[in-house]
Amino acid sequence: MWAAASLKGRIVTKSSYPQAFESAIAIGNRVKRGTLKASDLLAAQIERIQKYDQAVNAVVVRDFDEARREAERMDRIVQHGSERQKQMLGPLAGVPITVKESYDLKGLPSTFGRVEMRANIAQSDALMVSRLKQAGAIVMGKTNVPVRLSDWQSFNPIYGTTNNPYDLTRVPGGSSGGGAAALAAGFSFLELGSDIGGSIRGPAHFCGVFGHKPSIGVLSGAGHALPDALATADLVAYGPLARQARDLRLAFDLALGDDVSRHSLLSPATRLSKPSGWRVALLSDAKTCPVDREIVKGLEALGDRLENLGVKLQREGPPIELGQLHKLYIRMLRAATSRGLSDQVFKEQAEVAEAYRQGIRQEKKGYDYYAWMVQANTMSHREWLQAHEQRMALGRVWAAWFEDVDVLLCPVASMPAFHHRQSGERWERMIPVNGQQQPSTQTMFWAGMSTLCGLPGTAVPAGQTAEGLPYGVQVIGPRDGDWITLAFAELLEKYADCGFKPPKDFPG
Repeated sequence: MWAAASLKGRIVTKSSYPQAFESAIAIGNRVKRGTLKASDLLAAQIERIQKYDQAVNAVVVRDFDEARREAERMDRIVQHGSERQKQMLGPLAGVPITVKESYDLKGLPSTFGRVEMRANIAQSDALMVSRLKQAGAIVMGKTNVPVRLSDWQSFNPIYGTTNNPYDLTRVPGGSSGGGAAALAAGFSFLELGSDIGGSIRGPAHFCGVFGHKPSIGVLSGAGHALPDALATADLVAYGPLARQARDLRLAFDLALGDDVSRHSLLSPATRLSKPSGWRVALLSDAKTCPVDREIVKGLEALGDRLENLGVKLQREGPPIELGQLHKLYIRMLRAATSRGLSDQVFKEQAEVAEAYRQGIRQEKKGYDYYAWMVQANTMSHREWLQAHEQRMALGRVWAAWFEDVDVLLCPVASMPAFHHRQSGERWERMIPVNGQQQPSTQTMFWAGMSTLCGLPGTAVPAGQTAEGLPYGVQVIGPRDGDWITLAFAELLEKYADCGFKPPKDFPG
């Protein structure tokens, strides 16, 4: 595995890569106008990756030769193509991007971080990848993930450990951690991720970029699955990450493509064209999952700024018992992923679960992830249906509440990026929050707020701690309200001092 290498003596100078942190939209426009050659831009991005990614280890599967061919083809169209060919160039013309390792990219492995999957070579591109390519994007390669996409860190025995560009001793998040790190370091202009337990939003929060987990079922997961998996797992969503809010919206719309006609996405009301038209709820902390004091303070200050802009703000969340919501979310999450268990592990966990049901083993009061997990992994179909009914009831509460509220603002996670913790099982690891050790599995508390009922959740960079670590705010909207949360992300970036700020060791 890569060590957290030092960048001392190898820091990128400001004049080296002037385009590194430009918006994808601006880059695409420059390429189409002919003021920036796609091949020159790609060469600069490849050079930046080759020089500095040894320290970060984000872009772990590289397809530079194919990317060069595509960039040269783009330049030929711009310089010598017909007017029709030029008009056909999409909004991402010549824009270098990366995608999560679990997305199929023709001719490259999709391993999900599993050694036994090294020979799983994709025969075609994932649908969302092909849609971004059709818009002109040039895919340079694939970014790192944890094993089975199951961690809030990104390390595996094939590609090693990805480090956070803001502090190489800390995690970038997971499972889309390599992609968020690539954006933060200026390696890529857009990224595609997936999210079931915060796997887009967590990395965006830790790495100071934007990330959108769509409403359930809105964006296609075709080409993002193991060969033996025919059914899409419950709760999982697929979405983009970006450094700018408008790039995030564009990537979402392009990935949606013709599927827009199959969904009833909610358009922002006319009153939402200005800050004073928004009705916003802010929930900065929760007794059942304490949040880092600096993050709470930062989100409360954000609420003050929004009130000064004329936003109608209430500082309370929905009428939902959050501890029970979280427990139900963990049950549904672990049930959704239980098909990946071996027969032997399933049998062992079933015996433990039965001991809990019989009262031979006792759940810890308040929070007992292990007990919830083994019982969820082995629950009967009847038990799942009962849990699903509870979820549907919560969905109705959310829907009624969003009649009077446009978006809910809350943390993405309880803490900023933490130091690498790779020993032991995930549910055994502890993370410090306000000087107290908390179970690392509680990182999913805030992720579950929107995931359980299929609501959209957009992570927006909201500030940095005293140590210079980014943190985000999560914008949650009503189901199918993706354009609403994305619009509010743009408002936060434009008016409320939110947005991407490059890590000091990676200036453009």
